Amino acid sequence: MAKMFNPLGQLKDIQAKMAKLQEELESKTVEASSGGGMVTVIVNGKFEIVDIKIDPQVVDPEDIEMLEDLVAAAVNDGIRKAQEMVAQEMAGLAGGLNIPGLKIPGL
Repeated sequence: MAKMFNPLGQLKDIQAKMAKLQEELESKTVEASSGGGMVTVIVNGKFEIVDIKIDPQVVDPEDIEMLEDLVAAAVNDGIRKAQEMVAQEMAGLAGGLNIPGLKIPGL
């Protein structure tokens, strides 16, 4: 007997896989930097900043604005890279399946 198409069963499978993937993404990270590596950030798949490294050479009490700009640039780049990582992982999960109305966080 042939298997019947069961969209609800497939959706439940995708939901379970998505929950597992979201858990795995917590441990996956991306690294981004600015100022030629003077400021480096690590962002996880939940878009949380895990670590920030600042080269002491860039810490100038007379030019705090430059440091602020470098941190903002590195953080924004890190978040963008984390979003790309999550999008790639989610795309692999759904196998190109396009479900109207299905909103995936971070995409």
